[in-house]
Amino acid sequence: MQILIPTGAVITLLGLAGLIWCILRVAKAKKAASSEDELRAALQSNVALNLGALCVSAIGLMMVIFGIMFS
Repeated sequence: MQILIPTGAVITLLGLAGLIWCILRVAKAKKAASSEDELRAALQSNVALNLGALCVSAIGLMMVIFGIMFS
């Protein structure tokens, strides 16, 4: 169970990096969009990536908590 803590921390950091990447993509899309429809399309394509990164981060945090509880 000791391996869950560092593994979960790495997975959490990967999820956090994905969230930061999504934020940067949205900021870039806001600057580059010339119309509202273009911006809406860019934001809609980013929703799935954002939810995926959030899920990865949550799974990593659960692994850390389980590692702490069962060690």
